[in-house]
Amino acid sequence: MAMREELLTLLQLKDIDRTGWARAGVENPESVAAHSWGMAVLALRLCPKELDLSKVLSICLVHDIAEIVVGDLTPHDDIRGEEKHMLEREAMMKIAPQWVELFDEYEQGESEEAQFVKTMDKLDMGLQAINYQQQSLDLSEFITSAQSRTHGTEFASLLE
Repeated sequence: MAMREELLTLLQLKDIDRTGWARAGVENPESVAAHSWGMAVLALRLCPKELDLSKVLSICLVHDIAEIVVGDLTPHDDIRGEEKHMLEREAMMKIAPQWVELFDEYEQGESEEAQFVKTMDKLDMGLQAINYQQQSLDLSEFITSAQSRTHGTEFASLLE
């Protein structure tokens, strides 16, 4: 893939709405790219000193790139678990093989950086749900899900 086409493909993440918000009735839901930016901003502000901030930010920015190809799959979809991972990894190999190691690290969650990014993923969702509730929607399922990931961390109070 030539550089221009590759970049145009990567930027398509800005045009993919977050499925969960659309399903919940949010008007003008954020894009997957906006979610990745939200995670990166939270990580930039909250990253513990002992973690590799560059790696953390990189994982935040690329963890959902595969959704350009497979779409934003949620727990409400028929595709989940190993099948979802396989489809997403194939998509990564096709459109962004240079970042597949970061994708794998995030998916496996073995490093402290990946664990922290998974927490930022849920924290971004929970805080976004709090923002969206101003539209008079009940988004407690999203907040509860985020609280389950942040429970026992220094970030739990941000979702109360």
